[in-house]
Amino acid sequence: MTTILKEIEITGNGLMKNKPCTVKFCPSKSGEIRYYVKGNEYFTASVDNVIATDHCVVLGNKKSKAMLTEHLSAAMAFCGIDSIDIHMSEEEVPALDGSSKQWVELFKKAGIEKHLFQKTDYYTVSEPVYYLNGKTSLVILPDKDLYISYAVNYDHPELTRRWVAYNQKNQDEIIQARTFGFYRDLKKFQMLGFAQGVTLENTLGLKDDGTFTSDLRSDLEPVKHKILDLIGDLYLTGVNPLNLKCQILVKEAGHAVHIKTAKILKDKLIKIK
Repeated sequence: MTTILKEIEITGNGLMKNKPCTVKFCPSKSGEIRYYVKGNEYFTASVDNVIATDHCVVLGNKKSKAMLTEHLSAAMAFCGIDSIDIHMSEEEVPALDGSSKQWVELFKKAGIEKHLFQKTDYYTVSEPVYYLNGKTSLVILPDKDLYISYAVNYDHPELTRRWVAYNQKNQDEIIQARTFGFYRDLKKFQMLGFAQGVTLENTLGLKDDGTFTSDLRSDLEPVKHKILDLIGDLYLTGVNPLNLKCQILVKEAGHAVHIKTAKILKDKLIKIK
């Protein structure tokens, strides 16, 4: 069980509704990641509590919800945090810079407590786990180490038939990879009430002329962000995906597919003795 050493908080605006939200993180010995939104009864960061995946991952119960949890979940995975209380003043997690970078920095500032002599538990799958639907696929196979490969095929010359593999050397690039979208769709989404908090700083826009709205932080940054989302979504199984001894092969997927696969994966995980 790993938590933070002291309380810490941050305030920022949401990507969808652009409302300011203060998030306070508190050390916890519960062994759960618990969300308290607007002082309501808590719910846990579990794949069983996902209530929507249309534009982002939404966790919740009958009384409250938390939107855009995926970047925060990924940050907790990278920091190994599996026991913490999260108090939110509004329903949407702040976008910050659109990646997990500032969340990871915040946790490191608070200090990360790991019990003395605590060993890392590693897991694999009892049998192959897969989701296949047309051009979309997500396959998880047992292996001796962790290997993640994510392939995309977007209508953008820099992101056509491209793929990225996760490894320790590019971990920081994945943590810092920002959310993205087609620039041409921004006004449409805003007219529908979404993407109100999108800025040049927190979102990478894919332009029709084959360029981006800002300089890339690293090569193929949008594909690396897909790996970031995947790690955050699979963390909702209750097992850190970074501790899997598996091959994870993904092609043209998104949050809905990540979560559908995570629900299958949850019942197929076995601890390696």
